[in-house]
Amino acid sequence: MLHVAIATRAFRRYSTYRAATVSGIFTNSVFGVIYSYAYLALWAQRPHAGGYDATDAVTYVWIGQALLMTVALWGGGTTDELAERIRTGDVAVDLYRPVGLLGWYLAGDLGRAAYHFLTRGLGPTVIGLVVFHIRLPGTPAAALGFLASLVLAVMTSFAIRFLVASSAFWLLDQSGVKMLSGVCAIFFTGMALPLVIFPEPLRSIALALPWASYLQTPADIWLGKDAGTDLLAALGVQVLWLVVLFACCRAVLAAATRKVVVQGG
Repeated sequence: MLHVAIATRAFRRYSTYRAATVSGIFTNSVFGVIYSYAYLALWAQRPHAGGYDATDAVTYVWIGQALLMTVALWGGGTTDELAERIRTGDVAVDLYRPVGLLGWYLAGDLGRAAYHFLTRGLGPTVIGLVVFHIRLPGTPAAALGFLASLVLAVMTSFAIRFLVASSAFWLLDQSGVKMLSGVCAIFFTGMALPLVIFPEPLRSIALALPWASYLQTPADIWLGKDAGTDLLAALGVQVLWLVVLFACCRAVLAAATRKVVVQGG
């Protein structure tokens, strides 16, 4: 119940920034329109690039805009607060809380993601549906699979951002590592271009990396590209990366905690 309370309070805290939310929905919608016309021009030259038709490509654009803040593709969220508390030493207080550091910040990030999905996720999706007639999930299984994949995407993103923030235990400033992580995220999530149109072997490598969970995997489930056993396999890969990344988070946190104790923090 404590984790639910943390997530609920994070949801309420982000809901206080209503003007920022409206501005964000407008910005995401503008970029969605720009990217849609760019993709339509590209798919007019290559009508079946990556196995997508033009409607799939435009739908992919709006899914990307909808998930941009939900998944925290460019960073941010509760892990930025963690990095700042490490820098100031306030993280020592966090270590005395009755809930583990990892669970505390994960619960808060899930609350943040829920708020962004219901606002900056659904808002641009409605715009894309009205203006470009984007494709909706074709079956209940695809819709449920997308939601499950989205939760896994948020948790995968959190785990990577947690590792980046934890670098502050040794570097004090996460800025450089965060910038490098952001570049990898933009390229390997498929935000710049769908990973499925990359040439081989780059396509297979990119699809096997954890960043594919952010956008490419949920989008392919939404579009029906991953259905049946392929859908289960896609979710399985996401779960596998989640287990690996959270094991890394726990190992790094254990090492960092020993460092704080040794330094008397």
